[in-house]
Amino acid sequence: MLAKYVPILNWGRGYRRDQFGRDLIAAVIVTIMLIPQSLAYALLAGLPPEAGLYASILPLVAYAIFGSSSSLAVGPVAVVSLMTATAVGRLAAEGTADYASIAMGLALLSGGILALMGLFRLGFVANFLSHPVIAGFITASGLIIAASQLGGILGIPSHGHAMPELLASIWDNLVRFNPYTLAVGSASLAALVWIRLDMKRRLVALGVPVAIATFMVRAGPVVVVLVAIAASAIFELGGKGVALVGDVPPGLPMLTIPNVSIDFLIVLIVPAFIISIVGFVESISVAQTLAAKKRERIDPDQELIGLGAANIAAAMGSGYPVTGGFARSVVNHDAGAATPAAGIFTAIGIAVATLALTPFLALLPKATLSATIIVAVLSLVDLSILKKAYTYAMADFIGVAVTLCVTLVFGVEIGISLGVAASILIFLYRTSKPHTAVVGRVPGTEHFRNVLRYSVETTPEILSLRVDESLYFANARFLEDCIYARVAEHPEIRHVILMCPAVNAIDMSALESLEAINERLRDLGIHFHLTEVKGPVMDRLERSDFLKHLTGQVFLSQHEAIAELGGAGAVLRPREASHVAS
Repeated sequence: MLAKYVPILNWGRGYRRDQFGRDLIAAVIVTIMLIPQSLAYALLAGLPPEAGLYASILPLVAYAIFGSSSSLAVGPVAVVSLMTATAVGRLAAEGTADYASIAMGLALLSGGILALMGLFRLGFVANFLSHPVIAGFITASGLIIAASQLGGILGIPSHGHAMPELLASIWDNLVRFNPYTLAVGSASLAALVWIRLDMKRRLVALGVPVAIATFMVRAGPVVVVLVAIAASAIFELGGKGVALVGDVPPGLPMLTIPNVSIDFLIVLIVPAFIISIVGFVESISVAQTLAAKKRERIDPDQELIGLGAANIAAAMGSGYPVTGGFARSVVNHDAGAATPAAGIFTAIGIAVATLALTPFLALLPKATLSATIIVAVLSLVDLSILKKAYTYAMADFIGVAVTLCVTLVFGVEIGISLGVAASILIFLYRTSKPHTAVVGRVPGTEHFRNVLRYSVETTPEILSLRVDESLYFANARFLEDCIYARVAEHPEIRHVILMCPAVNAIDMSALESLEAINERLRDLGIHFHLTEVKGPVMDRLERSDFLKHLTGQVFLSQHEAIAELGGAGAVLRPREASHVAS
């Protein structure tokens, strides 16, 4: 029983030497990649850079113990860092002890929420965020994050967590830009872009093996950081107005419980819940994608527990909210990670780096970290989703556009909140008007198809109506109106058959509508029948009085119903149109 909630008890028993080698190699590669990212994302969250390293140690160990993915690498990510800055920035000023404590409290709350959701098997809550809405939110967040780092590249102050505030602050301070900072930031940005887009191709062309070229590309950002530190020392950039990271406390953080007041925790509950959901959606999508390549199974509820433990560990280790990162998880997977132990080895590597790098970080220009963030987040921006959604479905396009625009203008919390609302409204709109079709029999077969798409046989006295959606409160009245309208148009109808192959559920409101339809059709001298009712739906109907008062019958198949009710008098009905839904 315990192993169900602590997966390390399962995979740890059979841990092999060959797995150790694969996990160790993956950990080295991920550690190299994670160091500059952790430093940069901490600044994005409004925290000192070492907080990013702290948030990459204990959370990795906690996830390895409780998580279910062998490839997922947890730690600071761009979107969650931005959301952290937005939530904590309302309660404390950046750079203060209160700010760091509140960020830790946010991680503790987020971890508790995730763990409780996992224990109560509430992973389905994340399904309320549709893919188009998530795509719009992440694209907008990427643009906001990139804009927020322009000030760091230019050496000017910028503030705000939404695009209008950010652009206005950059414009107001543009004349104060520092040419030395701009030179460092531009050079770092250009180098990082070249490393990401062109370096591997150049190295392979020079005869470097692909595996070595790939490793060099992943290590490239660390080289950029080291070169920036060296340039800062040689040219004394700090004395020229270039903002540096400054002194970093030596050593590792002590285990602690965040000292946050109850009043602050109450204010943080909603942001913590939003961060938890967004982080879980990002993490589970990555974990499931990578698991499919290994033919592994990911348990969403166990992932909630794993991410919850990681965030609680982040809070106790002087970090801030974390989740599974796409880029580092893909690298972990491609590097051959065999088990979650790779995360433990990565945590050890980050801890060693934290102890070894602190003397040098003081000279690191913040502009280099801003460049690191810009290059990392631009991969999140996917404006093509607007065209794809517009081409495919207008409702999805509206969801994407609303989420993207609202997030850009009002910030991430309002954006994702309205995104969830948009997802729910789109679902309700679509299901409130389910596709219905009058069907007839394809000649010479027992198949029934839409009269608007096929040449079929129909009987004038029988209306066969197929409904392609479960019936519930939002669409019950629509079904009533649809049946009444067709009966009114065709007074010769004596039987109405409701085909239910796509009806997976009927709630109380829909049941009352079916009862109303049955009574009204009875008053008109029309019999009401059902066909192809699924077992669970039939079980519920049998527990009600509906079947006792049904004027017609419940048939196993549509063919059986037509055969018994008078299908012999069927006439061929030519196809009416070919451009409508099936």
